[in-house]
Amino acid sequence: MKHLLLSASTLLLLAGCGQKAINLVPQPVQITAQQGQFVITHNTPLVLQNMDASSATALYIQEFLSSRLGLHLPSGSDDAAQALRFILNPTPDAALPAEGYTLQANANGISIVANTDAGLVYGLQTLYQLAPAQISTQHVDAIAIPAVDITDYPRFEWRGSHLDVSRHFFDVEYVKKHLDVMALYKLNKFHWHLTDDHGWRLQIDKYPKLTEIGAWRVDRSKETWLSNIPPKEGEPATYGGFYTKEQVKEVLAYAAARNIEVIPEIEIPGHCSEVLASYPEFACDTFPYIVEVGPYWPPKAIMCGGNDKVITFFNDIMDEVIELFPSQYIHIGGDEAEKGNWKACAKCQARIKKLKLNNEEELQSWMIREVEKHVAAKNKRIIGWDEILEGGVTPNAVLMYWRGWVKDSVLIDAIRKQGNQVIMTPNTYCYIDYYQTLPQQATQVAIGGYLPIEKVYAFEPIPTGLSADEAHFIKGGQANLWAEFLFESTNVEYMLLPRLLALAEAVWSPKEARNWARFEQQLPNQKKRLSALGYNYCNEVGLIKDAPKE
Repeated sequence: MKHLLLSASTLLLLAGCGQKAINLVPQPVQITAQQGQFVITHNTPLVLQNMDASSATALYIQEFLSSRLGLHLPSGSDDAAQALRFILNPTPDAALPAEGYTLQANANGISIVANTDAGLVYGLQTLYQLAPAQISTQHVDAIAIPAVDITDYPRFEWRGSHLDVSRHFFDVEYVKKHLDVMALYKLNKFHWHLTDDHGWRLQIDKYPKLTEIGAWRVDRSKETWLSNIPPKEGEPATYGGFYTKEQVKEVLAYAAARNIEVIPEIEIPGHCSEVLASYPEFACDTFPYIVEVGPYWPPKAIMCGGNDKVITFFNDIMDEVIELFPSQYIHIGGDEAEKGNWKACAKCQARIKKLKLNNEEELQSWMIREVEKHVAAKNKRIIGWDEILEGGVTPNAVLMYWRGWVKDSVLIDAIRKQGNQVIMTPNTYCYIDYYQTLPQQATQVAIGGYLPIEKVYAFEPIPTGLSADEAHFIKGGQANLWAEFLFESTNVEYMLLPRLLALAEAVWSPKEARNWARFEQQLPNQKKRLSALGYNYCNEVGLIKDAPKE
C-alpha cells in the first residue's frame, strides 16, 4: 500500500481501531473477528460491481462515503487490488435472505456482497459502525477497519419507526434526519402519522380546506401541552404546517435510497377534529369542531357513518394518497373511535338497520371494509390499529397491535381463524413517548408510563402460544413515538434515542444473540456516534427494577 503521511487526528483514529471488541448494533447473525485491519485512504478504489453507477443505491453509497466518512474514492475496475467493493450478486445466493449481506475485511480490502440493493445498504451501515465513532467530526486521511467476517440478515421483515407529525409538525429536513438514524440501525418501515385531531399534514388537491384550515391551530407553543387553553374569539390559527406533494416525493426518494418504505397513516373514522373543522358537513352533529390545541377525552369527533359523502371523501383521499405513496400499505387508523355521536345520529342508526348490523362497532368495520375494497382494487392493503378487530375485519387487513393490556389470545385467534398478519407494537414495550427514567428524574416531560431502554430491549415480537408455523404471521415490530409533549425535534430525538437502538436489535438480531449486558456495554460507543452525527439523546439509563409499583 502506498505510504501516507497521516495527520495527528488520523493516527488517533487508527490507534483506536486495534483489536478491541467490535461494536455493532444491531448484533449481526454471525461475526468473526480476525487479526489485522484494512486502511481505507483517499486512493482506495471504489468498486461497484454488477451495479448501474447512476442507480439510487450507487449514488447513495458514494454520497454516504463522502458525507459520513469524508472519503471521495476513485472508481475502480472489478479486478482492482486492495479495493472497497460493493458486489450485487448477478445470481442470488440462496443461502442469503433478500435483505442480507456479507462483509469481509482483511489486509487485501473490503467486500460487501448482497443479493439486493437493500443488503448493500445495510452492509454500508455496518461498515460505518466499524469505523471509529467520532469519524463524522474529524477530518482524516485514512480510516482503519478491523479485519472481520460478517454474515447478517434480519429476523423480521417489518422493522418500524413511527413518528406523529400531527400534534407537532416537523419539517422535511428533520424527517430526513429521522430516516438517517433509522437507516443506521437497519430499520426499514417509516410509519408517518400524517393526520389527527391536532393537524392535517398532507396536501390533498380535491379537499384544499384540509390544509387551509385543518393544518393550523392557535399557537400554544409557549404553554404546557396539558394547559389546553381553548381559542379565543378571533384568535388566528398560525401554528402548524403541512407537506406539499413535492415535499412528500422528496422524502420518498430519500427514504427509498436507504431501503425505507414510507407508510402513510390517514385516520378513519375517529381522531378527526381537524377534518370536521375543515368540512363540518361530514359530522353527525352541528358541534363547532376545532383543530385541537391540547389534550382532551373522550375524542368525540367521528365522521358520520350514515353519510354516503363520507365514504366518497375517504375514497377520494385514498386515491391521492395511493397516487403519491408507492408503499403497498395504507394505514387507516381505526383506534379510539368513540361512537356516542353514532348512537344519537339518525343517519348512522338507519345505516345500521339497513345493513342488519348488530352495533356501532360493526358500522365502523363496514366503513373500513368499504375503504379497503377501494384500496384493494388498486393493489394496496390496509393496516389498522387492533381496535378494528372489534367489529370484524377481512383476512387481508394487517393488524397493528398496540394495546398491551389486551390479551395476546385476541391476536392469536385472528391469526388462527383468518390468517391476519400482525405487526407488534404493544405500548408496554414500544411506546417511546413514555418516561425512560423515573419521572422525578426526567428532564423531558412525557405522557406517562415508564419504559426504560432495558425493557424495550426485552421486547419479543412473537407472542407466547404461537406455533412455529403461526409465528410467520407476525411481520415484526415497531417503535411508536407520539408527539404531544415534543415541541422541537431535539425533544423527539431525546425520547427516540437510544431506545430506538434497543428496538432495532429486537427486530433484527437472532433471539439467541441478544444479550442486555453486551448491549449496555456498547451504548457509550453508540452515543459517541450519535453525538458526532448531531443527534440529541437521553443519557440517563432507567432500569426495569426501578419501575414504579402499579
